[in-house]
Amino acid sequence: MAKKYFSVALLFTLISVLALFPIRRNGHLPTEVPKPGGVLRVKPFSSDPFRPQLDPLRGAYIFVLDQLYDGLVRLDNKLNVIPSLAEYWTISEDGKRYVFYLRKGAKFHHGREVSAEDVKFSLERIVRADSTLPFVHYLTSKVVGAEVYRRGQSSQVEGFRVLDPHTFEVQWKKPYVSALYLLSMAFFKILPRELVLSQGDSFFYKPSGTGPFRFAYWLRSPRLDIVGVRLERNEAYFGQKPYLEAVEFSPHFTLEHFLNDEVHIIPYVSERLSQQDCQVLENESFVTAFLLMSCHIPPLDRVSVRRAIVRAIDKKELARAAFRMDMTPQVTHNFIPPQLPGFFPIDERNEHNPAMARRTLLEEGFFERADMPSLSLYFKQPRQEEDMKIFRVLREQLATVGLKLKMKYYRSLEELEGSRNPYLVFMEWRMDFPDPEDIILPLFSAEALINKVAVRYSSHRLEDLLKKAEVERSWVERIALFQKMEMVLDDEVPAIPLFSKQHRLAVQPYVRGLKIPALGFYHLNTQEIWLDK
Repeated sequence: MAKKYFSVALLFTLISVLALFPIRRNGHLPTEVPKPGGVLRVKPFSSDPFRPQLDPLRGAYIFVLDQLYDGLVRLDNKLNVIPSLAEYWTISEDGKRYVFYLRKGAKFHHGREVSAEDVKFSLERIVRADSTLPFVHYLTSKVVGAEVYRRGQSSQVEGFRVLDPHTFEVQWKKPYVSALYLLSMAFFKILPRELVLSQGDSFFYKPSGTGPFRFAYWLRSPRLDIVGVRLERNEAYFGQKPYLEAVEFSPHFTLEHFLNDEVHIIPYVSERLSQQDCQVLENESFVTAFLLMSCHIPPLDRVSVRRAIVRAIDKKELARAAFRMDMTPQVTHNFIPPQLPGFFPIDERNEHNPAMARRTLLEEGFFERADMPSLSLYFKQPRQEEDMKIFRVLREQLATVGLKLKMKYYRSLEELEGSRNPYLVFMEWRMDFPDPEDIILPLFSAEALINKVAVRYSSHRLEDLLKKAEVERSWVERIALFQKMEMVLDDEVPAIPLFSKQHRLAVQPYVRGLKIPALGFYHLNTQEIWLDK
């Protein structure tokens, strides 16, 4: 008994002593107090050539946009709307009038204070933007006078009003409970009016925003090609100033750069990383892979045939084919991501039933009285390595029920508009703001460009629910309406949700303060990151 007591006492003594001395990691002591300085180097998920024009409306990297610019509001890691350039705001009783009070002292990188005129100019610029951008429709259809302005019949948007140098008002046609979510999108950044007007497109090659980092210079290859960008700390930032001295961002950073400790954050692209002392972060992104169907071309104009295709597909096998080291596909039956508040994963159902699919096609008169036309499966250019894997699996699965599949590519969905042969389109849709509207409206509504061009899906049930959701001011009731819309889509099958994407990052062990963003790694917040090295 005495020995047992002595052992326990000794154990507690050792624990107490060890608690006084931090455990070493990589030969150095961890620091709890953030250390300023250092350059963070980040490689994006895409390896496409770097686009050296940092325009929020032209496909610039969201990560870079979030460092350079601010919007009126932003989202925290729990999808709550929080102030940014707008210090606070008020909403009228009828829900149609939002008044934003800009924070005084917030300045662009070139030193001028942000004004309500900058906000008005930036939002009107979005209204005039390329109509193929899905978020343009949100303003033209919802803001008073936006459609008239877009058609050139007015010199300004009536619903965008400057009340005084620090007060800006938005008037919506109908109550819009997701307005703040919309304005948090990466495209709704505030730009300096006079510089954009005077410099035109050249402004975006050396931009001036209000963000926590400012443009420093382009990263160049030995041949002087632009391959990335260096951003340096904005010492005059109105919010929490970054600890980092600079951030360098380039798709040309490599695995070898990471292994040699020259780069700090990269996609988890190789098994060699498992042998490294590094942090591995996973994030359930808001990216969903769909198989869109040409609902206007026989025989896919029949719901029964579309349901047969659903039963012919084994989503688990497709997900295995799409697997990459930096991305794990998660099979989904949801049209609306279940990570959104109020939505839940749809239970796994026995959708895969080739025998029932074959029987349905026989009942529809195929194979005996008429041949089933071959289907084309379209992927978007540029070609990806996993495209062929996905195509082969789908071709084999559809062949079991008597369907033939051909592989094709498109650059723009408009190329499919005149097609007379039935087709499927493999599309990955990434949500830009956390609202079910950002799935239903751009993909399946009657006015959506993608629907008009490629899917041609028409549903009175869906449109009636959308009209009700447009004016519904109760958040709970509005979510219930979108839940019903998901049931309609599940029933009428204009598309098949296949899988969502879980991204994976490798991070050097001494990178501290990194928090996983709710909307995915594209929105990585660098303000709290520091290097314990």
